[in-house]
Amino acid sequence: MDSSLKFIHVDRVTPSNSDSSESHTLPLTFFDLRWFKIHAVERVIFFRLTEATRSFFDSVIVPNLKTSLSSSLSHYLPLAGQLVWKQLDPKPSILYSPNDAVSLTVAESNADFSRLTGKEPFFSTELHPLVPRLQSFDDSASVMSFQVTLFPNQGFCIGVTAHHAVSDGKTTISFLKSWAHICKHQDSSLPQDLIPFYDRTVIKGPSNGDIKVLNSWQTLVKTFMGGKEPENPKSLKLRPSPVISPDAVRYTLELTPEDIQTLRERLKRESSSSSSSSKELRLSTFVITYSYALTCLIRARGGDPNRPVGCVFAVDCRNKVTPPIPSSYFGNCAILASKIPLTADTFMGEEGFLASTKLVSELVEELDESVVWKIPDFVELYSSIPKGAQVLSVADSTRFGVYGLDFGWGIPEKVVVVSIDQGEAISLVESRDGNGGVEVGFSLKKHEMDALIDLLHNGLKV
Repeated sequence: MDSSLKFIHVDRVTPSNSDSSESHTLPLTFFDLRWFKIHAVERVIFFRLTEATRSFFDSVIVPNLKTSLSSSLSHYLPLAGQLVWKQLDPKPSILYSPNDAVSLTVAESNADFSRLTGKEPFFSTELHPLVPRLQSFDDSASVMSFQVTLFPNQGFCIGVTAHHAVSDGKTTISFLKSWAHICKHQDSSLPQDLIPFYDRTVIKGPSNGDIKVLNSWQTLVKTFMGGKEPENPKSLKLRPSPVISPDAVRYTLELTPEDIQTLRERLKRESSSSSSSSKELRLSTFVITYSYALTCLIRARGGDPNRPVGCVFAVDCRNKVTPPIPSSYFGNCAILASKIPLTADTFMGEEGFLASTKLVSELVEELDESVVWKIPDFVELYSSIPKGAQVLSVADSTRFGVYGLDFGWGIPEKVVVVSIDQGEAISLVESRDGNGGVEVGFSLKKHEMDALIDLLHNGLKV
């Protein structure tokens, strides 16, 4: 237990107005099962509120959050349920039963709120006490859990941990927007765009695609076990989180629209003068930002130019298929785009940023409906990653609108994706001021972070 954190109590919050006599089952789909064995996603949303005394926290903030959470769950019943895999069922499903509830931890921290939300690097482990744990066992797993932590006279934060097999980032943020809307307006009804769409028949994947995805995972697990069958192939227990280096630090790069345009113009110049450039680049904000981060991270690590590296990112498929899947669809609707393995020297040379942008641009351009429904071969994917490879992935998106989460006490001071600590990952969210900029979150060992920060800022100089 962290010395800076004091647990006040843990509540079970049930959905309001739910039919207590009925159970509801929602099967996992082709898309959900792609994320079946991926670690949970952890976010912390900070709100600055200097009048947040312990008394105000106990009498106003927590009761309002708890009541509105209950109302929100009545629209999102599966989040209060459990992930289960019954013995005779071919795949897992989400089961909501009467009296099911989510866990809401209430705590108080004496940590420095301004440091955790500021612009200077700080130790990654300082965020971990603010994240709730997600229970998982062989026969069941929680879907989502929450924690509200007070920083006396500074503000509070909401920590959210979500099982990736149940919801993608878009669904999780849609739920948080629903919770915020109900809390702020004290009204249990939701606007149409926040009402979740549950009809699984819109997922028109290949025949038995869901079972084939599941079998791919099972084959991978067996491969990791040296060819042995797992004791319980239907176990829902999540893998333990990797141990985070105690000297790992967090840093957020704030790219302004002017910074992004500077990088765009630089790429146009380099592309026009490069002998290897023929195809026009897709210079979207995502492509530019991710390519820049990828280049700087590989250069910051340095080392052998022939060492293996790679890139991977998730793509929302709701608008990639015909007919489109509703924007408010509940669950996962994303696939991975990847390029593995590559070598570090591709990114370390004078045209490294341009080379990175070409790779990411091509990956984005290649995404169409035929790619969406392709059965992933997880054994092939993981086998293609050499030992010790630096493979950079991305969490969240600038399109989620996380800085619009106003529970009645103003917009967030800071939003962080804590779970990027668990691998080679960055987070991307839109800028707090809504001007079209991007916040890029990093978590690295301190010596690498020092080098990275210099590279990031030097590369923005005209």
